[in-house]
Amino acid sequence: MPLAVFEPENEEQCALILELARREGKTVRAAGIGHSPSDLACTTGFMLRTEKLCKIIEVNSEKHYVVAQAGITLNALHAELDAHGLAMINVGSISDQTLGGVVTTASHGSGITYPVLSNHVLSLTLLLADGSRVRCSRQEHSDLFLASICGLGSTGLILDVTLDVEPAFRLKEVQQSLEFDDVVRNLDSLVHAAQHVRFWWFPQAGVLRVSSADRTAEPKHTVDTWLWHSLVGYHLIQFLLFLGRYATSLNSWICIFTAWLDRGKTVAVDDSHRIFNLDCKFPHFTTEWAIPYDNARACLRELRAWLDEEQADPSGLRPHFPIEVRFTEADDIWLSPSNGQRTCWIGIIQYKPYGLNVPYRKLFARFEDILARHGGKPHWAKAHRLRPDALRRLYPRFDDFVRVLEDVDPHGMFRNEYVQRHVFGKQGPEYDERVFKRLQ
Repeated sequence: MPLAVFEPENEEQCALILELARREGKTVRAAGIGHSPSDLACTTGFMLRTEKLCKIIEVNSEKHYVVAQAGITLNALHAELDAHGLAMINVGSISDQTLGGVVTTASHGSGITYPVLSNHVLSLTLLLADGSRVRCSRQEHSDLFLASICGLGSTGLILDVTLDVEPAFRLKEVQQSLEFDDVVRNLDSLVHAAQHVRFWWFPQAGVLRVSSADRTAEPKHTVDTWLWHSLVGYHLIQFLLFLGRYATSLNSWICIFTAWLDRGKTVAVDDSHRIFNLDCKFPHFTTEWAIPYDNARACLRELRAWLDEEQADPSGLRPHFPIEVRFTEADDIWLSPSNGQRTCWIGIIQYKPYGLNVPYRKLFARFEDILARHGGKPHWAKAHRLRPDALRRLYPRFDDFVRVLEDVDPHGMFRNEYVQRHVFGKQGPEYDERVFKRLQ
């Protein structure tokens, strides 16, 4: 639990909170909506909630950029941009997060020529631990900038973000179901067939739902139906998952049934963020890892072999579905999982029907072991087991990142338990994860 929770409404109040923390020797953790499925936003020190730091500072429709406070949610940002005929260049599967949270974790969408969302940041304004206000970009204070646009909230308090955007656009999305072997065999052609490509893999059914989306001038055309999205897609599936909580063998049949329901080819045209975003339906546990794109085929095949072994074992694990597969372009951000290489992201999920916990740790541990063998790096917003020695091997600029932290925050004001554990290698019960309830 945090020692105190603050909800500042302006920069002056933020500065006062940092001054109090300096005087009292306390840490400060900025937190948005707390969406990250880890203890990244947690602290035993001062928590600074950013919900009220959500204003649009400037919109430039001619030069295609927006300046917004870090606490604005992507949903609110979409609405503001749309009113000015603009849109984000790329978006992930949800838009509930704050802009600051997206930036500081290098969150991503999908598209082999589109980098993580942090790469679209033009500049940041930070409030540092000593109270100074600094504006940084690739041209000014570049080390601080490259450390902060995937900085885990540890370089300073992000006050505002200048984001590169583009004229508002619609996407035409084609979805179709393909056999696993066909997808893996034709991976390159599928991934490059459209601007934004992603897969949803139903392993027990042996099929992947392939989504291919391109910018279009066609009129809107949606495929949503009440029957699928409400009665079947939500209520029936949640009830079946509830039954599968007690009889795990049912999970395989639920996966096959869901894949069958989703088997047809669909075409939809809508505003960009509505196509990018998904209805994640239920609360869930999740983990996601990024591997070099060149390793994607081998990794997917090993995952299938493992899941087939589990399926053949009467007491084997029965994971939920789908497994999401996405792609990003290489970038130069120090702690971005896509640093220096095109990347394939693979995420696995365990739903919590009616909010009830389900076992996930053994499943996730085996999944992570396979991804690690293929050069995997965990998504920074999600819980993982890697410590500094392992991260240093994965990130060539890891020591540069630590150097920047020591320069701008020598007393560790912005180092919560997550940062102390994963970046600085601190051990002990006071640095343990505090979010997930332990289940075997």
